[in-house]
Amino acid sequence: MAGSQDVFDAIVMADERFHGEGYQEGYEEGSSLGIIEGRRYGTLHGAKIGSEIGCYQGFAFAWRCLLHSCATEKDSKKMKALESLIGMIQKFPYDDPTYDKLHEDLDRIRGKFKQVCPLHVSLRFGSAFLRRLLCSLLNVQPDFKISAEGSGLSF
Repeated sequence: MAGSQDVFDAIVMADERFHGEGYQEGYEEGSSLGIIEGRRYGTLHGAKIGSEIGCYQGFAFAWRCLLHSCATEKDSKKMKALESLIGMIQKFPYDDPTYDKLHEDLDRIRGKFKQVCPLHVSLRFGSAFLRRLLCSLLNVQPDFKISAEGSGLSF
């Protein structure tokens, strides 16, 4: 009688056992795919932020050179604002993705860029247009895409 009871328990408990095994396999597969997707997402958005900061830095360096060549007393405020923008960009933590104030610092840089940018251009076209314009002048593509292999970026 004990043998038939074991067979009966195995049949009744098969659903629970298969459910547990299926859950474990699904959890492992989902964890693996989640890490891959998270890495891809982080790479893409990190590259976009790097591109944006690089465009701001290129803009600031170009205007600093232009203002140095014809510096007047009126341009001293512009120079201070440019130097402040450059300082903020140089202090930006590029290599620390766990920095808790990353987005706050990025918003401050964006705000300083809007302050420095020629007002009539930023009001009429917006900062996205300015980034594209500056990138085209520097012969750099402003948008990033994940390559077909998924392992890098194509510019």
